Amino acid sequence: MEASRDPVPNVYVDLHELAALKHAGQSFAFLPRQPVTSLLSGRRASRLRGRGLSFEEMRLYQPGDDPRTIDWKATARTRETHVRVYTEERERPAVLVVDQRLSMFFGSRGALKSVAAVRAAALSAWRVVGVGDRVGAIVFDDSRIVDHKPQRSDRNVLRILGTLTEFNHRLSADSGASPNPQALNQALERARRFATHDYLVVIISDFDGADPTTRKLVTELRRHNDVIAIRVWDPLEAELPDLGRVVVSDGDKQIDADTADASLRNRYREHHRQVVTQMDQISLQYDVPSMTLWTDRDVLLQIRDRLGRVPGTRRG
Repeated sequence: MEASRDPVPNVYVDLHELAALKHAGQSFAFLPRQPVTSLLSGRRASRLRGRGLSFEEMRLYQPGDDPRTIDWKATARTRETHVRVYTEERERPAVLVVDQRLSMFFGSRGALKSVAAVRAAALSAWRVVGVGDRVGAIVFDDSRIVDHKPQRSDRNVLRILGTLTEFNHRLSADSGASPNPQALNQALERARRFATHDYLVVIISDFDGADPTTRKLVTELRRHNDVIAIRVWDPLEAELPDLGRVVVSDGDKQIDADTADASLRNRYREHHRQVVTQMDQISLQYDVPSMTLWTDRDVLLQIRDRLGRVPGTRRG
């Protein structure tokens, strides 16, 4: 479906801009071997010892290594037994779970959370297809879920980007839609049926409404797949500025708050710290790598910084 709104930079996405991210999507990696600073470092490598696979590294022999992988030339040269290690080459289809609920239609600096999420999804989709894998998507708001089955083509990526744009352009403060925190779990349930085995599932959301059911669904996804959580946050959610007395509304309810009150700002900051700590603990407990995507920073640079830049690509 074609989006009806004229794109406003950082408020609504532009389909042409998303399509133009194809090249940028090749500058980071969802790879088994990652820089030590990457949140994916040491993950997802199925290191098989055998022949006819993709060569990964040379290292010292360890008990249990297949003797057939011994590199006799390196062993003779160094007088220490070395083996050649290979990585299994197999398809890794990906499913992007992208949040476009009302809670994402918020931003104090830079872009709205909804826009940052779509840009991250576009970059991820182009990256997956760029390495020859299939990519699909589950896009959801407070009332709808639309899915695209994984396919290996630029045309499919453009279909996904079209759905993301359409959902994004439907967001409005006066849309009359009711917030639905449970929509996150409904989308994850759909992802669970999609990602049967050996998928990469990338969840891009502010995780509003996350509860024990969310953890259960993520755990079930993680059992047979790899899961990455990209948490989209705005700086105002971490630090309350001193703006004096203000009226704050979520579109349904509103409160009057004195932001000049230092104790209020401290409680606000501490609440955010607790949320971050809790999410980090869940990430460690369930072995799900996660990163925070801030709305006031360049999306591509943040992803490169956390996932690992492809050697040979420019930083800018």
